[in-house]
Amino acid sequence: MTVMSAPAQGSVLRQLSTLDRFLPVWIGLAMALGLLLGRVFPGLNAILDAMTVGTISLPIAIGLLGMMYPVLAKVRYSRMSDVAADRPLVVSSLLLNWVLGPAFMFALAWIFLPDLPEFRTGLILVGLARCIAMVLIWNTLACGDNEAAAVLVVLNSVFQVMAYSVLGYFYLATLPGWLGLEQLSVQFALWDIARSVLIFLGIPLVAGYLTSTIGRSSKGDAWYEGEFLPRIGPFALYSLLFTIVLLFAIQGESITSQPLDVVRIALPLLVYFAVMWTTSFGWGRLQGLNYEKTATLAFTAAGNNFELAIAVAIGTFGVTSGQALAGVVGPLIEVPALVALVYVSLWAQHRFFPASMQAAVH
Repeated sequence: MTVMSAPAQGSVLRQLSTLDRFLPVWIGLAMALGLLLGRVFPGLNAILDAMTVGTISLPIAIGLLGMMYPVLAKVRYSRMSDVAADRPLVVSSLLLNWVLGPAFMFALAWIFLPDLPEFRTGLILVGLARCIAMVLIWNTLACGDNEAAAVLVVLNSVFQVMAYSVLGYFYLATLPGWLGLEQLSVQFALWDIARSVLIFLGIPLVAGYLTSTIGRSSKGDAWYEGEFLPRIGPFALYSLLFTIVLLFAIQGESITSQPLDVVRIALPLLVYFAVMWTTSFGWGRLQGLNYEKTATLAFTAAGNNFELAIAVAIGTFGVTSGQALAGVVGPLIEVPALVALVYVSLWAQHRFFPASMQAAVH
């Protein structure tokens, strides 16, 4: 007996817009365009340097904020209390996202990149940035619980504002010394990370909350979700592509001169996605969660908020840093990996949750 009919399986990708469906292609083209611009306009770095406030490049800041806001504007904040009452789901999510995920990425970064401290640091920053963006797409395609996903997105967002900087300092400046590992000379203060998080997550979180709350109350959910969200939604991906073009234009020389380094960044990311998703899915089943919440738990734990990781890397270490490059490579790997895991999840629904399949039929 097959998991799904052939048309149903094919419909998974057909549910995505053209922009979403071919996102790996667009990311690849954005990378190529960025490299080309860096070659054709060697003075581009100087132009971007002139448009900075402190260590923050204004064009890149606009791109990063544009990635975050549409996602956070989608959330139904009024329903947070309903799903938050599900203690097994919420506690499992917090443990997987804020204990297992960062620790596992820390281990992978040291295993795969012991001789590349900048890339290693970038991966650790990625591990601390819990997914709040594309997870809503993957969760929908996998027939997960959309309301639970929205609540976990908000929970991760709020927790990141409060804890990201502290955990970043712990994993970058404290834990390596405790374990007797080579310590990176960390030339930043705790406030450097906190400031980046407050700017690039705090601002869009507040804006998204106000937009969702005011828009839904004044115009109604039907207008907000049927008219407003479809208009602003694509700007998240447009902003991602815009940011990738700029970053690859700036990082072009480093990338073309050391292509194997990019491959070395990709390998631990692939391992991370596969292991975190499988572990989270298995844990959800052991906890007795239904399929919808198990899938939601797995995708929210496996994905990462590369937008935030890129923003923190740029704000803390600079736009030309290896840390920023490690964050930029992330979306190129995450998109095809998580699309593949959507199919794995739908297969697992049939294999381990037959009751949910029967309920869907009826």
